[in-house]
Amino acid sequence: MSAVPLNTMIGTGIRQTRGGEGMRFAPKPQKTALILAQRIVRDIHTRGLRPGQKLPPERLMMEEYEAGRGTLRESLRYLELQGVLSFKPGPGGGPVVEKPGADSLAATLALLLQFDGAPYRVIAEARAAFEPLMAGLAAERITPERLTDLERSVTDMESGLTDHDIYLESNVRFHDIIAWASGNSLFGFLIDVMVGDMDISGAAHGINYPVRRRQAVLKAHRNIYEAIAAAEPHQATEAMREHIDEYLTYITRKFPQSLSRQITWQ
Repeated sequence: MSAVPLNTMIGTGIRQTRGGEGMRFAPKPQKTALILAQRIVRDIHTRGLRPGQKLPPERLMMEEYEAGRGTLRESLRYLELQGVLSFKPGPGGGPVVEKPGADSLAATLALLLQFDGAPYRVIAEARAAFEPLMAGLAAERITPERLTDLERSVTDMESGLTDHDIYLESNVRFHDIIAWASGNSLFGFLIDVMVGDMDISGAAHGINYPVRRRQAVLKAHRNIYEAIAAAEPHQATEAMREHIDEYLTYITRKFPQSLSRQITWQ
């Protein structure tokens, strides 16, 4: 086999190929601009650049990375789309370091699920699998500051129980706080996506929650909060499992069409 250039062998994926010995796997070729983007991200971390700090001017970056203007600009544009950079206009402007949020993850995940033909049920089932574990970890790891925020989300829901928007906002915040309080940032980003960007709980999907249902959710949140505050991982896990099961039962019984609706990139 002839030698393969380095820039075609560095990849993030794997492709299947067929040869004389049947199916085998080979690295998926990667564009030069993407490889350069990875180098830029690595250097951002190595140099300790923080959000708000600027990258060098284009001319200096072209020299440093031995890249053409077109390749460099494509790399920077890719990083902008991923939320790693923004561009400051005007004299003295240029690429500025940013901290990526969950938006890019939500977009990528939504695209993958849409092309896989996945319904919203997969999001609900994933929550049922992950969130009890998150609650148990939060009972062991939550900080005093996050515990205060969690309690506030419960009191906010209680005081705004008759306001549908307040109810939904405090509900999302409750689950988000627990995810990040688990001490596992992957859980945090997943819940940002599943309960925030890709959630089916809002009116846009034809789902509504009468006050009686909101009261049941409030009671469940209070039970979960009390278990976490008491540092009882088992109780927190079981309380969250019961809460998510009740949510799934309610949606399945009242709004089955929402769970069967195909996920789309929005």
